[in-house]
Amino acid sequence: MDPFTALGLPASPDLADDDIRQAWRAVAAATHPDRDDGGNPAAYTAASAAYAQLRTPWGRSEALADLTAAQDIPPPAEALPPDPGRPPWRAVLLLPVRIRHGRLARMGIRTLAAIAVALLAVALIPGTASEPALVTGCALWWALTIRGDLAPPPGR
Repeated sequence: MDPFTALGLPASPDLADDDIRQAWRAVAAATHPDRDDGGNPAAYTAASAAYAQLRTPWGRSEALADLTAAQDIPPPAEALPPDPGRPPWRAVLLLPVRIRHGRLARMGIRTLAAIAVALLAVALIPGTASEPALVTGCALWWALTIRGDLAPPPGR
């Protein structure tokens, strides 16, 4: 359901609260079930739901986002798969550059934390089944979180 259509308004991000309220009052006066002619309960219910959704700027932005998502709009460039013309090993070649231009201090702190926890696991519980699991967990945590500290690839 398009809440803008239910109130007879254009789907626009610059609608003011007063515009929504005036449209709601006009539709409610014309369709209210307590009218002498019985009104239009279905239209009144749709308009009530639309007003509840659109009465705040946040609600209007959410409704616009829902309408945009319902249309066939191509995904942003970040969501598209990599260009097939680029070799897959290019990302590996760019890794030193991304590290050098990234957040070195944060990468260092993450690396030291992962090493410290892994060494602590090896020192405190040697020879148990949980030792390799903890070391692997530390390495996995490091690999998954360090990506946010790398510089973006060229062209982004």
